[in-house]
Amino acid sequence: MKFAVIVFPGSNCDRDMYHAVQDSLGEEAKLVWYEDADLVEFDAILLPGGFSYGDYLRSGAIAATSNIVNQIKQKASEGMPILGVCNGFQVLLESGLLPGAMLRNKKLKFMCHQEELVVENNQTQFTSSYEEKETISLPIAHGEGNYYCDEKVLAELEANGQIVFRYADNPNGSVGDIAGIINEQGNVLGMMPHPERATEAVLGSDDGLKLFKSVVNHWREAYVAGV
Repeated sequence: MKFAVIVFPGSNCDRDMYHAVQDSLGEEAKLVWYEDADLVEFDAILLPGGFSYGDYLRSGAIAATSNIVNQIKQKASEGMPILGVCNGFQVLLESGLLPGAMLRNKKLKFMCHQEELVVENNQTQFTSSYEEKETISLPIAHGEGNYYCDEKVLAELEANGQIVFRYADNPNGSVGDIAGIINEQGNVLGMMPHPERATEAVLGSDDGLKLFKSVVNHWREAYVAGV
């Protein structure tokens, strides 16, 4: 399986994504500069964390207008798995691939520490390797990670099983304790915690590796085995 790691000006977690896939997962990954992108050869797309375009206007807002996002939207409509982490999640929100928006953390401070999450939905192609309601530990690192949506959207997310991860102890004020959501089609996941920084025990947790393994297992079943 071949993963595209999209690199914007200001991305700083792209190498983490690359090494998580290439070294911890043992699959192929390629760093793809946003201006040179041709996504035809890839099986999955990863949008890493960082501060694309310096977070000018709003986090992820300028990156969401780039030409590569039009390609990503097309791939999303075709069912390709797409994961956006931290700033990547913000890009997915700004581009309309996921509903809602990001606000400043409730205490208006940057947060960087390990956080416990609950796997709310393990019936997705990103979470099938987890147990239902499993508690996992992943690092967070953000200043604008306070997920917001109105009551109608929240009710839809709840009803459709689109809330994939919740914070066990909500650190940033996110509505519904939301740490990660998926689109209705089930192939676009956005999350603020960093699974790519938790793929080896030496990093403090290897709980993130199961997410990447889930993606690979689903791809092999769907495309290699023809199921």
